[in-house]
Amino acid sequence: MDWALQSKTLKHMLNIDSHQHFWHFDPVRDSWITEDMKVIRRDFLPADLQPVLQKNGLDGCVAIQADQSEVQNAFLLALAEQNKFIKGIVGWVDLRAKNVGDRLRYYSQFELMKGFRHVLQGESNRALMLEPEFKHGIGLLNKYGFTYDLLIFPDQLKYAGRLVKEFPKQKFVLDHIAKPDIKHGNIANWSAEIELLAQHENVYCKVSGMVTEADWHNWTNDTFIQYLDVIFQSFGKNRVMFGSDWPVCLVAAEYSQVKGIVEAYISKFSERDRANIFGGNAAKFYNL
Repeated sequence: MDWALQSKTLKHMLNIDSHQHFWHFDPVRDSWITEDMKVIRRDFLPADLQPVLQKNGLDGCVAIQADQSEVQNAFLLALAEQNKFIKGIVGWVDLRAKNVGDRLRYYSQFELMKGFRHVLQGESNRALMLEPEFKHGIGLLNKYGFTYDLLIFPDQLKYAGRLVKEFPKQKFVLDHIAKPDIKHGNIANWSAEIELLAQHENVYCKVSGMVTEADWHNWTNDTFIQYLDVIFQSFGKNRVMFGSDWPVCLVAAEYSQVKGIVEAYISKFSERDRANIFGGNAAKFYNL
């Protein structure tokens, strides 16, 4: 590709936030939003996010489920139909249900439904993703072109490695770099498991959710460098995507600060690599 064509291509590449949420706050359903997170104990809707995206140079976003129900899927699909800057949705289905094939077939009619996730990090069975019923559901996703977001803690990385190895044609993305203990600087075990997981080329990674794993009131961009080093050395530059985790990130940082952490780290990367991290890789992964 000549430089003129490459430059034109880069200019037309969308800047995408690959991970954010919308909700009507419900104190019972959203009990995970504790009192110390009161800044996000309210509704967050497209009208709140759109000006933030525009201010920060983002063209669109991928909306991720915040409640494990198909009611949430309908809610997000309706928002996306009304707000064109929402480029895709990651919803929820019960992957262990006997009728999971029917549900996936149903959602395949919606172009904006890109994939699914389960809140595996909250399960008492830490290896739930390896249960036969769960794997049956995972095994059907690729048939309909759906992706899968891995929402896990570091202790589950070893199980995730076994899961993605069993489904080499399925596209997976690791949310929030698996939420390492950034607050206390714990990195060794997480780093080793990340390197193993990243060996599977069907797995991407979102540099998102980092500020909420740090000391909310005492972090700098440098706090995250050693973790970002591991991610980029393991996944490379073509399987990493930016995500804000807005509005959850607001407990520890403004949107511009979250974006700034990644911008500062990749500032020495090529223009193409920066464009891929801030949109191209997400577009490829989610088929935006």
